[in-house]
Amino acid sequence: MDIKRLAAFLGIVLIVFASIGLTSPALLGGIKLGLDLRGGFEILYVAEPLEAGQQVTKESLLETARSIEQRANAQKVAEPEVTTEGQDRIRVRVAGVANEAQVREVLKKPAELTFRGPDGTKEMVGSDFAVGAAQIGYDQSNRPQINIEVKDAEKFRKVTEKLLGKPLAIYLDETELSAPIVQNVLTDGKATISGNYTYEEAKQIADTINLGALPLKLTEKYTQSVGASLGLQSLHQTVKASAIASILIILFMLIIYRVPGLVASISIVTFIWAMLGVMYLMKATLTLPGIAAFVLGVGMAVDSNIITYERIKDELRSGKSLFSALKAGSKNSFRTIVDAQLTTVIAAAVLYFLGTGAIQGFALTLILTIIVSILTNVFFSRWLLHLLVRSNLVKKPEYFGVKESEIHAL
Repeated sequence: MDIKRLAAFLGIVLIVFASIGLTSPALLGGIKLGLDLRGGFEILYVAEPLEAGQQVTKESLLETARSIEQRANAQKVAEPEVTTEGQDRIRVRVAGVANEAQVREVLKKPAELTFRGPDGTKEMVGSDFAVGAAQIGYDQSNRPQINIEVKDAEKFRKVTEKLLGKPLAIYLDETELSAPIVQNVLTDGKATISGNYTYEEAKQIADTINLGALPLKLTEKYTQSVGASLGLQSLHQTVKASAIASILIILFMLIIYRVPGLVASISIVTFIWAMLGVMYLMKATLTLPGIAAFVLGVGMAVDSNIITYERIKDELRSGKSLFSALKAGSKNSFRTIVDAQLTTVIAAAVLYFLGTGAIQGFALTLILTIIVSILTNVFFSRWLLHLLVRSNLVKKPEYFGVKESEIHAL
């Protein structure tokens, strides 16, 4: 018996399970739950310009989405998800909300851009500016600045005359973006907003002014609401079902494949822990479709082990030694496993790029499970099995589920 290889096998398993035991509570507590598990609501908005004849641009849609997110944060909503879809749609997911009606009413109001004096008086609003007139420029020192143009030059002249030498603050809703000082009385309806801006800061201000000149009206196209108690019930039932399925799978592997089944069980537990770690590091949101993809990934991980072990059993039946059968079976099964996983990745990628919302979450989780599965249930599992076989602790084909009567002369 090779004590070193056996000790290496036991040491690796001990380290892995110790790591799982120490980190799992933090991983489970740090993963965000979607609204279908935590409770909350999801709304799909269709954006339309308030003024007839105007169009919804990509920039105005992104700025509107940013405004919605800021409003949700102002309502003390924990980590809202706001994404744009297509040319004119915005999807909002908000979990763990008590005053749902109030939050929904606040979110759908058009963004209000205002220019205010030191006393808070609204001197100008977004519609006073020409559409698309805010552009990025550079001063003599090559610092970014914002060039703007208003519709009513006379109104602008009166505002600059009134606030000469004073700040004219720019607000989006109740958030101050900048407070430039009025340095001259402007009579031609054009002005320059300058300061120590980075390009990104200047672009944000310009985009916000353009958004205010073209405010968007939001109409609810689709809505889904899940109560907190129902979400918690779904979470408990899903976790229970997943745990039962995983236990049954491990028992099946142990009964049918014996020693390789033990190694497969170790790699499956490692796979589940690694997937939790990946989702934690990605700050991914766990939803019911995501859990479905997770459980499907466990099944596919078992398939990878079964393909390998069946190949090894075939090699043993042909009369090869245990180590030769392990080597040949692992080599012959690898391409089959990769081909099968690759086709699933392609299908999941199509779902991700063509789907929306929950479908994208399912597809992304499925792709991640395949990648992690190859690392844990192909390479890691094979490594453990090689260590165990080379330690000479298991020498008989019966340990691999092959009877002596099934072995043919080589």
